[in-house]
Amino acid sequence: MKNLFAKVVVSLVCFSILTLSACNTVRGVGKDVKRGGQEIERAVD
Repeated sequence: MKNLFAKVVVSLVCFSILTLSACNTVRGVGKDVKRGGQEIERAVD
């Protein structure tokens, strides 16, 4: 029973870490796309 509980806890921790890092990655991509759009607007003006 302890072994199963340990596996569940480790799995949840790994899932949480992956979820949080993916969120930061998507946020970073959004910032890059926004900056790219701003540079295109400046070039057009």
